[in-house]
Amino acid sequence: MTWAEYLDLAGEVLGIELWRIPLVVVSAVGIYFAFLLLVRLFGSRILTGLAGFDIVMVIMFGAVAGRVVIGHPPSLAAGVIGLATLMATAALFALLRRNVDTVRIIDSPPTVVLAHGEILEEYVWPTHVTREDIVVALRSAGCASFDQAQCVVLESNGTLSVIRAGTRIEPALLWDVRGAEEVLESGPEAADRDGSAEDRSRED
Repeated sequence: MTWAEYLDLAGEVLGIELWRIPLVVVSAVGIYFAFLLLVRLFGSRILTGLAGFDIVMVIMFGAVAGRVVIGHPPSLAAGVIGLATLMATAALFALLRRNVDTVRIIDSPPTVVLAHGEILEEYVWPTHVTREDIVVALRSAGCASFDQAQCVVLESNGTLSVIRAGTRIEPALLWDVRGAEEVLESGPEAADRDGSAEDRSRED
C-alpha cells in the first residue's frame, strides 16, 4: 500500500480525514478565544445571571460553536478532538492565571457595585449588573434593606458577594477591587483611622 492509501485507511478508521484534524484544533482554540473576548466585552455577569432569553442565547452560542469546531459533516473523532483541544486550552489558561498580571488581562476585575447602601451607577453600567441582581444578592445574604449592606462586589466569576454593614473589612481583601475606595473611605476602617489620628494629636 502507498502512503496515500494508508492515510485514506486511517481516515476511514478514525471517521475523519486527516487533513481536517488541524482545522478542528484551530477552530476549537479560536472559539475559546472568541468566548473569552465576548465575556470580557459583555461582562462576566452574563455567565451567572441567566434569564430565559439569556439561556436561549447560551444554547444558541453552544450550537454555533459546536458546529464551527466539529465542522461538516460532524463525526465522533472530530468531536473528541475538539473537546480535547478545548480542555487542553482551558488547562493552559489555568496555568497562566497563576500570574497576577495575566489574570488582570483575562478576567474582568472585581468591582464594587454598591457601597454603604448606595448603588454605584458608574460601576454598575459597564458591568451590566441590574438593580434586580443586587436586590436578589441582598435578599440571599439576609439583608432587609440596602443600608444593611456595607458593600456588594461583583466578582470576576460573575457572582455577587455581600458584606454586611458594621463588618470590619481588612483593606487587603479589597486591594484588587475596582471602587474599593468608595467602601473604605467612609467605612468603619476610616472611622478607626480618624479616631487614631485624633488620639495621636491629643497625645502630642
